[in-house]
Amino acid sequence: ITLHWAVAALVVGAFSIGLYAVTLEVSPLKLKLYSWHKWVGVTIALLVVVRLGWRLWHPAPPLPPGMAPWEQRVASGTHVLLYTLLLAIPVSGWLMSSASGFPVVYFGVLPLPDLVAKDKALADTLKLVHYALNKTLLVLVVLHVAAALKHHVLDRDEVLTRMLPFLKPRTPGKEI
Repeated sequence: ITLHWAVAALVVGAFSIGLYAVTLEVSPLKLKLYSWHKWVGVTIALLVVVRLGWRLWHPAPPLPPGMAPWEQRVASGTHVLLYTLLLAIPVSGWLMSSASGFPVVYFGVLPLPDLVAKDKALADTLKLVHYALNKTLLVLVVLHVAAALKHHVLDRDEVLTRMLPFLKPRTPGKEI
């Protein structure tokens, strides 16, 4: 639960910083924000790797009984896509930084190796890839939240309450 919400908060932060930074003219503030954006992206990737490692030894709780097979497939596929994007987006940003000639220096102290040589055409392509992956993640996150709310409000099962334990469990059959 902690890893889930830490990654969620960092994704909101990275997305917000990135959206704001692209609107700025080149300045020390813009460079600082891009550095923060990169640090958050690397941290997200590291936490996702930790979370995937955790999942190897701690399987996710079973899906609620009565979920239709198609819902189970969609839930599983969505989680796979979320994990994939949460790794692919930081890597695409790192590749874009490398191709742009801007190194990634984690927290300003740990230089990460360039993944590709400086190449403006490649940097431009990777910028589009990074943008498209982020838009895809945004859509998936909206669907993920909508599904969690559907489970809580309509299905009245424990899906949301096990991720937000302070919520009261919903009793099937009781009106809101």
